[in-house]
Amino acid sequence: MKILITGANGLLGQHLTHLLLQKGYTVIATGKGDDRLRPEGWGDKYAWHTLDITDSIDVQTVMSAELPDVVVHAAAMTQVDECELHAEQCERINVTGTSHVLVDAEIYSKHFIYVSTDFVFDGEQGNYKEEDDLKPVSYYGFTKMQAEAIAETSTIPFAIVRTCLVYGNTLVGTRSNIITWVKNSLEQNKPIKVVADQWRTPTYVEDLAKGIMLIIEKKATGIYHIAGKDLLTPYDMAMQTASLFGLDKSRIEKVDAATFTQPGRRPPKTGFVIEKARQELGYEPLTFEEGLKKMFAGS
Repeated sequence: MKILITGANGLLGQHLTHLLLQKGYTVIATGKGDDRLRPEGWGDKYAWHTLDITDSIDVQTVMSAELPDVVVHAAAMTQVDECELHAEQCERINVTGTSHVLVDAEIYSKHFIYVSTDFVFDGEQGNYKEEDDLKPVSYYGFTKMQAEAIAETSTIPFAIVRTCLVYGNTLVGTRSNIITWVKNSLEQNKPIKVVADQWRTPTYVEDLAKGIMLIIEKKATGIYHIAGKDLLTPYDMAMQTASLFGLDKSRIEKVDAATFTQPGRRPPKTGFVIEKARQELGYEPLTFEEGLKKMFAGS
């Protein structure tokens, strides 16, 4: 089976590529710029294409040449504040780009998987199920909701994967995430402020990759919440990270989100109910503590 991944240079994309190659799949990795992965020893099981999803001709050229069985669309503009400040660019990537990828997936592929976010919810309720109403509070969340609506028009089998606050060991050139930021800051004896009034179910990136692979293997369709099992605040996550490495917790200041002036609003409480993924896919994530330990195993 041949699987094409957009956004393959990102944290999820890199981990998903490695997992699928290890499981014997052929992976067509795509992204902007040069191939950061460059996995060795896979021969014709791996190919890289530089791809701009906002360019419909570029998308059509790659898709028609590769004819993937499955398309995992993970490419997106995800930085909430950047999306708020650069709305036109955000819409071009997250909405128009998704429509380009889906149009060609419908022609050349058999299964379309779209990676979405907890930010499609307003965060007033928390512990969201797949069928709960979408009410984004940021432009980023709004464009992801729009893209979900596009995915749901698919004429081929499709799945939407919503996930929440992804963390994990960065590979080549990926942005830092909350865990690496906390660890690096405390190791340099820098004081940090971490919010304690926002709740999430943080997702270990390898669990997310496994969840997507399960959807591929089971040819599953519909919406799935793929996330961790622990409902935590960023402050909780920072404190657990400091404990694991014996770092100075006194440098972590507990603050409210109002402490920061940010262009894009964040939902106060999201977090996912993952029972559907458990029952239909056999998905079972690590605890946050287990994910932390695995993330830095051997370091």
